[in-house]
Amino acid sequence: MPEILKEDPLIILGINAYHADSSAAILVNGKLIAAIEEERFTRTKHWAGFPSNAISFCLKEAGITFDQVDHIAIGRDPKAKLLNKLLFLAKHPGGSLKAILERMHNSRQVATIHKDLEQLAWELSGQAGKGNIKNQQIASPKLAMTLRNKIHQVEHHRSHLASAFFASSFNEAALISIDGSGDFTTVMTGVGRGNNIRIIDSIDFPHSLGIFYTAFTQLLGFPHYGDEYKVMGLAPYGTVQPSLIQKLKDVVLLNKSNGLFRLNMKYFTSPTKGIISYKEDHIPVVNSLYNGQMESWFGKSREQHEPLTQQHKDLAASVQRITEETIFHMLNHLQKVTGLHNVCIAGGVAQNSVAMGKVTRNTPFTQVYIPPAAHDAGISLGAALYVQHQVLNKQRSPVLSAYTGSAFTNEAIELVLKDRNISYKKLSEDELYKVVTDQLINAGVVGWFSGRSEFGPRALGARSILADPRRSDAKELINSKIKRRESFRPFAPSILKEYVEEYFEVNGMVPFMEKVFPIRKSKQSLIPAVTHVDGTGRLQTVDKAISPRFYQLIETFRQKTGVPILLNTSFNENEPIVNTPDEAVDCFLRTEIDMLVLENFVIKR
Repeated sequence: MPEILKEDPLIILGINAYHADSSAAILVNGKLIAAIEEERFTRTKHWAGFPSNAISFCLKEAGITFDQVDHIAIGRDPKAKLLNKLLFLAKHPGGSLKAILERMHNSRQVATIHKDLEQLAWELSGQAGKGNIKNQQIASPKLAMTLRNKIHQVEHHRSHLASAFFASSFNEAALISIDGSGDFTTVMTGVGRGNNIRIIDSIDFPHSLGIFYTAFTQLLGFPHYGDEYKVMGLAPYGTVQPSLIQKLKDVVLLNKSNGLFRLNMKYFTSPTKGIISYKEDHIPVVNSLYNGQMESWFGKSREQHEPLTQQHKDLAASVQRITEETIFHMLNHLQKVTGLHNVCIAGGVAQNSVAMGKVTRNTPFTQVYIPPAAHDAGISLGAALYVQHQVLNKQRSPVLSAYTGSAFTNEAIELVLKDRNISYKKLSEDELYKVVTDQLINAGVVGWFSGRSEFGPRALGARSILADPRRSDAKELINSKIKRRESFRPFAPSILKEYVEEYFEVNGMVPFMEKVFPIRKSKQSLIPAVTHVDGTGRLQTVDKAISPRFYQLIETFRQKTGVPILLNTSFNENEPIVNTPDEAVDCFLRTEIDMLVLENFVIKR
């Protein structure tokens, strides 16, 4: 049991459910004990059901039972902007009945989430073998009533804002959340002071920068949920075309008076036909968002098997530019309204690390905080933080680390390796760093599994695939051996924080790999594997106090090569990032990773 529970604790469970990237997080006396995405257990990317595994994991990490939870924060509020929703439907009576029924079903699932919580509580109490709670009288009516009374439904974008501001070290900051849509909102701005978030303004669905970017992602031949990062990676291969910019300015219409925007809906399919569908398998599917007008202006949609032409690359570059200009337009107005120089940014669009890396150079903001799970997985933590501070007015504690997931001891790992008859060596810490860096220097690709897994989409040295950034062929090695992904997508540099200014034109802390900075021209030829075609890198600054083992690995590499950087990409192969030793071994065996490191155990081919 954690030391913190020896007192009379305040325990808050946060949940993102029935929405893409479902997740759970738990706070004990304001301290984040655990946070994890459900996809790490289901092994299905962006899984969108009820996060029973993630909740169970959080309770176990906190060393508590369900009845010890004081508050349950759900990062959705079906009642939010109800009048706006009704007015929208009244203005668009010709909508898809199927889409409307799907949304109603999803809203009911969120509104009746206490039933899922009751079922899970029943299972965790050891009663699961005695029958399904849904098919019989509940064993404890008191439990059911207690659970209902503990639930707080926190609006989607308020949860996003809370996930950024209350986790930051800022006592005062401007706030903005930008995504596709949540609780009928697509953008929300506000200001955070101490324990309070005050909302300034918002944009209603369907006027969405996320929908704009996704529509062009689809037009460029990337149809799956979460494919937007491919357009961001493709954009530097193109040239921003004035003719395309002029056309795109008719798609996104900026409002100078209020610092917001709206979409010209003539380019998009009717929003009442539905944006995202959640099937019985809980996999989010994005419906087609562009229409014939968009194709006539910007070119016919690319089929997945068709090659990417220069025209496609130029369109990606121009879409990225307009997205950035729209973000800076909103941020400049927000800074003018608030007069503040700190800003916290969340929402799916905050995962556009290229734009986020340019904020301090294109707006008056000088300090930017983006949480490690700025996308919808962060809703669980945000909802919990909102209740902790906005509702209960409790003391704040910054969230400094993204390492809030699963961890395994050497003893547990050794049992797995013996059970699977895997040959291994167990090394001391000093031996480990020497052996691994030797492998990297000799063109090896290493799967690195160390400590608690990361919360969010970025591998930050806990579940990473590593390579030598000095090798010009490293990208090809990784793509041929493991990733088998598009050649235009870059790999990230993890750099010791003391050396950022030496290698990057912008000096700042980027602990969660959330920003792209220009690499100094004098250094680009030294680290070609992590230098994108436009001379930039999506860096992670590695802090010895937060990531001591990963820091020491890079430091050992620096001592041998003079370069304080490793190429770092997520430990997976077209699947969620590996969560357990078994999954790491499976990935190692079906790919051509040269070395697998599981804590102090080394497995070589």
